[in-house]
Amino acid sequence: MAKQTRDAEATKANIIQNAMMLFAKNGYDATTADEIAKECGVNKAMIFYYFKNKAGLYSAVMSHALEAIHNEVITTDKCCVSPLADLEAFIKTYAKYCDAHPYLPALILRELSDSGAHLPEMVFGSLRKLFTLLSSILKEGETQGIFHNVTPMIVHFMIVGTINLLVTTKPLRANAAALESELDTCSECDIDEISDYIFTKIKLLLEVKNEENITCA
Repeated sequence: MAKQTRDAEATKANIIQNAMMLFAKNGYDATTADEIAKECGVNKAMIFYYFKNKAGLYSAVMSHALEAIHNEVITTDKCCVSPLADLEAFIKTYAKYCDAHPYLPALILRELSDSGAHLPEMVFGSLRKLFTLLSSILKEGETQGIFHNVTPMIVHFMIVGTINLLVTTKPLRANAAALESELDTCSECDIDEISDYIFTKIKLLLEVKNEENITCA
């Protein structure tokens, strides 16, 4: 029974990973269950067995990825001792996760461009949890006099939107730099440089009073 359970979980994980890639590349409507099954090396009936239908699979894909990001940020934040350190941890953890799973930011951007047309309530809840986490960090910083004049939604889009676009456009920026060497597209920037830059600029924007940079170990 234990082996069957492990096999089932491995199969579901394989389906989710490949479905994420195809949904990000082609969009929800243009991606078929047949294509997903072929990419996964399983039959279509197995996809429907685990996820009922394409909508159920899409919901599982989005929820899985967003919950994973949320849990990683929560885990990282536990080692921090200030809102400033929490903000840095949020930015760097989100950036590293997206860099390691580049289909996720592409999928989020595609979904947002469709005004959330295929966004189930449970997935919206996962997005909301990520925003709520950042919002609580910013509000706590404001309460402590570290941040001020905070508008959480704008800061959230500045962080998440910038990272999503930079990760998604990495091949495009590299091609542009190859065509015009004088054009600075940040094509050589790694994800640590990018997250450091975003943190520094957001910190300045929020006019951080405490200049001591407390970071997680």
